[in-house]
Amino acid sequence: MRNPFRYFNSSPDVIRLTVMLYIRYPLSLRQVEDILFERGIDICHETVRLWWNRFGPMFAAEIRKRRIQQRNDSQWRWHVDEVFVRINGINHYLWRAVDQEGEVLEVFASKRRDRRAALNFLKRVMKRYGCPASIVTDRLRSYRAALITIGNQGIQVCGRWLNNRAENSRQPFRRREGAMARFRDIKTLQKFDSSQASIFNHFNFDRRLVSRATFRKNRSAALVEWRDLAA
Repeated sequence: MRNPFRYFNSSPDVIRLTVMLYIRYPLSLRQVEDILFERGIDICHETVRLWWNRFGPMFAAEIRKRRIQQRNDSQWRWHVDEVFVRINGINHYLWRAVDQEGEVLEVFASKRRDRRAALNFLKRVMKRYGCPASIVTDRLRSYRAALITIGNQGIQVCGRWLNNRAENSRQPFRRREGAMARFRDIKTLQKFDSSQASIFNHFNFDRRLVSRATFRKNRSAALVEWRDLAA
């Protein structure tokens, strides 16, 4: 693999830190610039924009590849939901799939919320992770129509409060959307949320379920892996 930082004068550690701050936390470009300046790193907010567009999807793809190889329990139950995102006054839809532990499996942005969009989304996530034992959805008819087309209508599960896992997983995205003052186009929406989902998975430790010592160990291991990305 060729060095992706070869045309940049800044240190790769600075670039990784900048991308992590902007994508992981609900910060604006200028807020990231101010935080880095406090640490003695003087860059422009447009540099932050350039770096996350250039390296964010690259880091996310490498994280996703590693996690797919490590995880073998994402085929039990999926929770699928769609989010309304307003772009230039027009409603768009962000389809999201999470597993039973809250791991974001796939995101897919579309202009419609019909059978074709649901079918494209389900094919995309099944191609990467295989077919689950069950898929929890809301009562949107597009899901059932898409599953009938695939031939897996028997794995769909609908019920009150059953899909809270998917609905809660959208909260980091909503906070980030507010900090970015909304999105300009659907391509940026797809690029950013795909990157954010992978980085969120990487640093999601379920701290409420483990002891403080275990949490610190997991956090240190995640930071070590992050510093090795694209090395």
